[in-house]
Amino acid sequence: MSAEHTENIFKSMDQITFEETISHQCGVTMNDSVEARGIAEVMEGKPGIRITYMPAMIRIDGEGKITFDMKELSEALGREITPHLFEISTSTHYGRMVMLDDDTVVLFGNMEEAMAYE
Repeated sequence: MSAEHTENIFKSMDQITFEETISHQCGVTMNDSVEARGIAEVMEGKPGIRITYMPAMIRIDGEGKITFDMKELSEALGREITPHLFEISTSTHYGRMVMLDDDTVVLFGNMEEAMAYE
């Protein structure tokens, strides 16, 4: 595990600066499980991805877009995971979730980019 896993993504109100800008962040929150830990381990090596472990949840956050490759996740988990099973594994997500094909789920932080798949 990298040191990043112990960082806290949550801040107290005195640490927050409010700006009138658009965030292009996206991410998922999963209940802590064998599958969620496997998914987090695959994603932690990808550039721009932040993994946060909490007592009962795991967060995967990124900027712009996050691509989840079902073949890559299936190989890491030792069993098939489909986009539909992946969606069940996620408690919640932010950003636009798009299933590009049977093997790829992408979370977009940029809504204009996501609209190309509507």
